[in-house]
Amino acid sequence: MAAQADTKSKTKKRAVKVAALTAALVVAGGAAFAWWTAGGSGTGSATTGTVTGITINQTSSAADLYPGGPSKALSGTFTNSNSGPVFVEQVTVSIAAGWSAQADSGKPACTAGDYVLVQPTATHAEVTTGSTWGGGSIALTNSSANQDNCKGVTVPLVYSSN
Repeated sequence: MAAQADTKSKTKKRAVKVAALTAALVVAGGAAFAWWTAGGSGTGSATTGTVTGITINQTSSAADLYPGGPSKALSGTFTNSNSGPVFVEQVTVSIAAGWSAQADSGKPACTAGDYVLVQPTATHAEVTTGSTWGGGSIALTNSSANQDNCKGVTVPLVYSSN
């Protein structure tokens, strides 16, 4: 019977150890998966940069216009002082609003109406300093009115882009 009691004692001790180990694992496992949840809210912000305008430079020479003569090409480059390229869809050209020249008051003034402008080709691109534009032109019409006041004038062209 001593061997049987000894086996029961070992079995009992083993059962106690297994129970203790199981309890320890349950407690440890429970600790590993125990947490509190809570809702919350907060705020933040982000900022966007800005750009400065670009400069549209005319590099072509539109000289020696005469009534009914050939048109002269208008083309040029951009100066971009931004830290990266900027998108330009179209360069447009116009004659300064209200411009006229009338050296001889006995003859009609030379005005924007005496000239025909063809708008430059769409740029439709990101531009940096030195990027080019072109495809525009200017011509002096051959009017039925006296155009002597258009002789030797400098026509103020104004460029813009969008």
